[in-house]
Amino acid sequence: MVKKKVEKPRREVTKRQLSHWQQQRRRQRIILGLGIFIIVAALGIVGAGWYVTQYQPLHQIVITVNSTKFDMNYYIKMLKYYGEGQPSYYMSALADEVVRYIEQNELIRQGAMELDITVSNDEIDEELKSYDPPLSKDYRDLVRAGMLISKLRDGSFEQQVPEFAEQRHIRAMFLESKSQANKVRARLEGGEDFAEVAEELSLDEFSKNKKGDLGWRPKGILTELLGTSIPDDYVFGSEVGGLSQPIYDEAKTKRVGYWLIKVLERKEELEEAHVQAILLGSEEEAQEVRSRLEAGEDFAALAEEYSQYDTSKENGGDLGWLTRDMVSPAFGEFAFNPDIELKTLSESIRDDTVVTTGGYWLAKVTDKDDYMKIEGENRDLLKAELLNEWLLALWDNAEIDDSYLDDDNKRWAIEKAIGS
Repeated sequence: MVKKKVEKPRREVTKRQLSHWQQQRRRQRIILGLGIFIIVAALGIVGAGWYVTQYQPLHQIVITVNSTKFDMNYYIKMLKYYGEGQPSYYMSALADEVVRYIEQNELIRQGAMELDITVSNDEIDEELKSYDPPLSKDYRDLVRAGMLISKLRDGSFEQQVPEFAEQRHIRAMFLESKSQANKVRARLEGGEDFAEVAEELSLDEFSKNKKGDLGWRPKGILTELLGTSIPDDYVFGSEVGGLSQPIYDEAKTKRVGYWLIKVLERKEELEEAHVQAILLGSEEEAQEVRSRLEAGEDFAALAEEYSQYDTSKENGGDLGWLTRDMVSPAFGEFAFNPDIELKTLSESIRDDTVVTTGGYWLAKVTDKDDYMKIEGENRDLLKAELLNEWLLALWDNAEIDDSYLDDDNKRWAIEKAIGS
């Protein structure tokens, strides 16, 4: 006998239950939507933060050279390149120099293009490979500038240097005072060897290293080598054979100076001293100023008139409180000597660690040739001089804006360069 299937009665959903389910589903949709919104918002905040703090600053234009623009990312890469292997504190001093390197490299590129001188990317890539280790393509501009300079020097500027010119064979030395120059001149006139005396006494490094023999030179070269036009002007206006009288050069620098020091107070337990001082350019001048101080003239007035040390000149000789590690050994030997009574005026103290200006040249033309070939170092120096004049003209006519790189933005760039 077949059992008859009995259907279960359908459960009726009440309106109240339906309303409850609908509300529950609505709450679930709200919660889900709210969750998605929170996730999207969080991602947006993170993305906006990354954009504002990382992407946007790196792509900010920081240097414009005429129509060419460089962003912060480029500046950081250049900082990293030039600062590689240097201590982190050095980067602060390097920051401004890197700005100038970027600007000059671009000016070279633009100026060379006007002369129809270019370097292809293939040439640059080959040059990049020659470095050990090879440089990445990020540094193409650096290599391009160097290659363009070589082409300019050996092309355009090579053609502008004449083949022949009047040249003089020159001897010279630089001395600290007129009295010293007169004494040395008398020694030379008495037969002493110019080379030996120049090697011993010349305060110009080039002439000292050359033992006074500056070689055959066309006009203008000595100015480049010595950093002053005084000897050049003399030798090309004089005859062969005569030794010059002392020739004054007020702007030439030398690594020597003479201190006059007076210690006003001391704290011996701390090795501190309150000091007045004047820095002079020669022993002769120091002795003259010392005599005037001994005669009662005002220390502050003489410091303001004669001192070649800025702090001394600006503050009437008062250097304030100093410690031994703040001064040279020659200075410290007097200032921190407890056996020297306070307010005692020192004798002139020679200091080979300072730089002063002024001195006297002795020069001699030993031979001349009115039509000598310009070659070797002389030719290279003349080409370099033409290149430098060309670069200066590019700077003078350029429109450059690097105002965005204030101290704060440079610090940010340095942190990125160090950390990358």
